[in-house]
Amino acid sequence: MKQILVYSDSLTWGIIPNTRNRLEFEARWPGVLESALIRNGIPVRVIEDCLNGRRTVWDDPFKPGRNGLKGLAQRIEIHSPLDLAILMLGTNDLQSVHTYTAWHSAQGIRALISEIRGAPLEPGMPVPQILVIAPPEIQEPKGTMAPKFAGADVKCKGLATEYYKITEELGCHFFDAGSVTTTSQIDGVHLDEDQHRVLGMAIGKTVSKLFGATL
Repeated sequence: MKQILVYSDSLTWGIIPNTRNRLEFEARWPGVLESALIRNGIPVRVIEDCLNGRRTVWDDPFKPGRNGLKGLAQRIEIHSPLDLAILMLGTNDLQSVHTYTAWHSAQGIRALISEIRGAPLEPGMPVPQILVIAPPEIQEPKGTMAPKFAGADVKCKGLATEYYKITEELGCHFFDAGSVTTTSQIDGVHLDEDQHRVLGMAIGKTVSKLFGATL
């Protein structure tokens, strides 16, 4: 059985825009991905490690534990053997409390890739392949997200391009979520349920190819 770790934030956790509620696993894109792969004859377990507010490598000044670099190597060790680690982070780097840009987020992704590859694995366990997913661009933040993400719709420009450069340099796989989906019109930041399905199916095609199959 293949094992995939998804390391992400609220876009993957499945928060329902403008609420504090969560979509069911089957409706979140990792659940859609798992179901699609299984239907395609690929036995797989998708492990979610998704935390609301998680950054790539920076701390949240208001909530502890949101620095994605801290503890990542141990998570890889915990869940090994892994065939694939999927990173989809960067949205929260662009919150109004920070001055970071797309370039800075890409450097954060670089650090996360290095941490995964340097994880203290047991002898004989494989270093997983890495798939970096660029989150869709933030639209004008609305509702409860408006003050938290003020200006993020500008700072996020070029995120996919910067991520692609890093993956090319470091030999990782890449997928641009913005090529198939958009953030919600409700809050401008998160994904609506129908977009989770679209994204999960699209990622399923990419992952199938990595595992030597087609979807």
